[in-house]
Amino acid sequence: MPDNTKADLIHDSDAGIERLLEIMRRLRDPQTGCPWDIEQDFDSIAPYTIEEAYEVADAIARRDWGELEGELGDLLLQSVYHTAMGEEAGHFTFQSVVRNISDKMVARHPHVFGDESRDKSAEQQTADWEKIKAAERAGKAQGGTLDGVAIGLPALLRAMKLQKRAARVGFDWPETTQVLDKITEEAAELVEAKDQLSQAEVEEEYGDLLFVMANLGRHLGLDPEAALRAANAKFTRRFEGVEARLAAMGKTPQDSDLAEMDALWEAVKLAERG
Repeated sequence: MPDNTKADLIHDSDAGIERLLEIMRRLRDPQTGCPWDIEQDFDSIAPYTIEEAYEVADAIARRDWGELEGELGDLLLQSVYHTAMGEEAGHFTFQSVVRNISDKMVARHPHVFGDESRDKSAEQQTADWEKIKAAERAGKAQGGTLDGVAIGLPALLRAMKLQKRAARVGFDWPETTQVLDKITEEAAELVEAKDQLSQAEVEEEYGDLLFVMANLGRHLGLDPEAALRAANAKFTRRFEGVEARLAAMGKTPQDSDLAEMDALWEAVKLAERG
């Protein structure tokens, strides 16, 4: 493609994904590209990819559809960035990535794209999906139950995925009450560790408690990440309410004390309940 044609493509707002791919090629060009973009590699870009995914989730949680459009673009750019580097290294191309995911979705939905019946429940479809993924892992020599659960996932999310995998082969408490009993046990061990063990051992006991708390969320049909995000949002909202009431009194949190702020916190909670 002649250079002037490429330039026309870059400035063509209706050129779609081909425009974005060419923009990335230009940014990564060793001779004429952006120095910062040229220096990046998979490891340096990965944190941005994770950050953009969270910003997408945040826009959805706030129902900000205009911002979501922009955040989805930012996340798409991350895929384009990684595929550009993959192409430069000879690992894969954007088109091969698209072909791979398209083939995977067709293979995982035989009831839509094949000759299987669509007359099945969501639970049966989930079970079938897991069987297909297990076969895919077997084809990749990932025979272990926990193989393929990404190490880089957020810890709570990875805990959930590990527990789900183990549960599929019967390694799970059958009753929620047993999980609650385990939480009591782990909490007691943490209290004991706090006074008797090293900081590393205390951290281990704390991790055990968090792991079981994630398991409780799974047994209750809850997403621990979503539940904690909601708790974070509630704390933020209520503390901002405390700050607003202090400001109305001509004070800041630094001018207050715990007893006063705790009383205001309770007042904010009561006002929320209306």
